[in-house]
Amino acid sequence: MRRLSSLVLVFIAIYLPCFAEIDSAEIRKIEFLTKKIQNEYVPDKRVDVFNVYSDSLGGYILETTNKEASDELYRQYQAEKIAIPLHVLHLPDKELQDKIYGLINVSVGNIRSEPKNSAEMATQSLLGGQVDVLKKQNGYYLVRTLDGYISWLDAAALVVKNKKEINEWNEHQRLIFIADYGHAYSEADIRSLRVSDLVMGNILRYEAVNDEGYYKVFFPDGREGFVEKALVQDYESWKNNIHASAEAILKIAKTMIGVPYLWGGTSVKGVDCSGFTKTAYFMNGVVIPRDASQQVLVGEPIDILTDNELDTAKAIHNLRPGDLLFFAGGKHKSPQERVTHVALYMGNGQFIHSAGKVRINSMLASAPNYDDFQSRTVVAARRYLGHIGDEGLKKVN
Repeated sequence: MRRLSSLVLVFIAIYLPCFAEIDSAEIRKIEFLTKKIQNEYVPDKRVDVFNVYSDSLGGYILETTNKEASDELYRQYQAEKIAIPLHVLHLPDKELQDKIYGLINVSVGNIRSEPKNSAEMATQSLLGGQVDVLKKQNGYYLVRTLDGYISWLDAAALVVKNKKEINEWNEHQRLIFIADYGHAYSEADIRSLRVSDLVMGNILRYEAVNDEGYYKVFFPDGREGFVEKALVQDYESWKNNIHASAEAILKIAKTMIGVPYLWGGTSVKGVDCSGFTKTAYFMNGVVIPRDASQQVLVGEPIDILTDNELDTAKAIHNLRPGDLLFFAGGKHKSPQERVTHVALYMGNGQFIHSAGKVRINSMLASAPNYDDFQSRTVVAARRYLGHIGDEGLKKVN
């Protein structure tokens, strides 16, 4: 446990002159209050931090990104007249000083559920992508991604910056890599040493153009490289001219057919089901929530069920290409079950999704690529097109 003296703390409760004996009834009150407030104010720990733990002196520390939640805990703490001291550490951690912004510095940054290499991969973020930096621990940074996801990123994959530095990066001309896969080279020659691999969605700083058909680029850490002109576009032009249509979204989706399933994956190196839908929308200028259970909470509900079962005729009539289909794990599940899988609807009963690999299936029993839904149940559908700009569906900055 970290020493209390090493933290920048906000003191929000009564100091006890002695910690010789802690009242177990008060501890139970603290546990009850923190659980109650977390359920009300921070129901999704993927997008907010709300951690309460004991310190070495007998008090408690609340570490959080949610000031509203900490204010409410303090108010109820006082109302209950709890004597055990409680201190609040608001994130970003003040030990970061002004370096609270970051840029991904590798083609695909693997972001994990805990600050260690063996931890489960929670999500990924791509080269040149901006994140908020919340704290540093054990050679990892706790970061918040563009879609609001909070997890741990290896410090070697990140370049931290202050406000002035991040603004300079964002205001400089940038390029977005639009091919599936490629490389940046040390010279304007594919036979030269490679600086890095590159994947669809990577962002680099433009520096110059030459007559050999290459752009000279800079990475967030200042490395130089050369990228073939045909594989990139000017980022501002791409962002301003792209139109999130069903045709465009499905075009990107179909370029990923055969990409293997990877838990936490959001790149052409491997995708999970929601990472696949997220990528198809992102490459058309739209940032959607990260996980399937979050994606189902936004957009327009589409009626596809009768008596809580998929009604194929109704679904084909009501669904449009680009809509999202949501599934619960197991057969004959109710619409109230937790969503665990998502697919993109293509039309005529067909949908594309990442299940083992990115593939196309049909909800029609007569189709050769019929999905018999033995391991999952269709429980909902949502329409994002026409709702870009609504809460949870924002355009790329």
